[in-house]
Amino acid sequence: MTDHRKPLDIGASGLMVVLCLIWGLTQVMLKLAAPDISPLMQIALRSGVAALLVILLMRARGEQLSIQDGTWRPGVLVGGLFAFEFLLVGEGLRYTSASHMAVLLYTAPIFAALGLHVLMPSERLSRLQWLGVGLAFTGIAIAFLLRSDHEYQKVSATDLLYGDLLAVGAGLAWGATTVAVRCSRLTRVSAAQTLLYQLAGAFVLLTAAAFMLDQTAIKFTALAWSSLIFQSVVVCFASYLAWFWLLKHYSASQLGVFSFLTPLFGVGFGVGLLDEHLEISFMIGAAFVITGIILVSASTWLKHQITRK
Repeated sequence: MTDHRKPLDIGASGLMVVLCLIWGLTQVMLKLAAPDISPLMQIALRSGVAALLVILLMRARGEQLSIQDGTWRPGVLVGGLFAFEFLLVGEGLRYTSASHMAVLLYTAPIFAALGLHVLMPSERLSRLQWLGVGLAFTGIAIAFLLRSDHEYQKVSATDLLYGDLLAVGAGLAWGATTVAVRCSRLTRVSAAQTLLYQLAGAFVLLTAAAFMLDQTAIKFTALAWSSLIFQSVVVCFASYLAWFWLLKHYSASQLGVFSFLTPLFGVGFGVGLLDEHLEISFMIGAAFVITGIILVSASTWLKHQITRK
């Protein structure tokens, strides 16, 4: 089958930078508004609002939700995995910094690549990608094992470790969601329908989790409203649909080149807006992780550039 995806142009590259900036700001906004509304409740509400927006978009397009073809089964699975990912994100942000979450959550491509390597013969990892996997896990080990107690200022070392473990778990759940989508009938339905399954699952399950964990209190301040609108309309609706549109029209390997920008933006926003402290061990580990993400996500593009030169 001929691949009709185009190489990146200036417009697509600019849109990718904007998307990475939005995604890098996401964890910081969750953390910033946490005194008024818990991250878990923010994620539950944003998922519900974004799901309604997706339904309205599908109706406007005349697109029907396909259930009889059996896609609801993998849809329920990815909805559950998506909810579990953000349960870990919401809980993790109570203990770790937004900067840590921004880097460790985006280990997801590493876990997705490993899962697809096992389950799909066409997705076997190359040597360059294996190098990236090794660098990423080395970075995680450095960030976790080479810490010293005197590096911490606003949070205890134990809390930070627990939050970071939840962040890595969220990255694993995100990777598993990608594998579930790629290895199921969901590859044959529209991006809007796949996104709807995830958002609906997150809304139902995370709302229940917020009540169970007593995290439903909301102070409707300007900051809380701003975060909810940003998370619902900009992040969960507009940015996700824009990402799916880019994947449909442009080379995925070239889009992967931008993967390192999101954690970098996340760290920058965390330091600038939340005055977060970065430990030396974490900065070294993050450099390894981001390099590994680039090698895994953009290996095809990198090999093409090397061959061309």
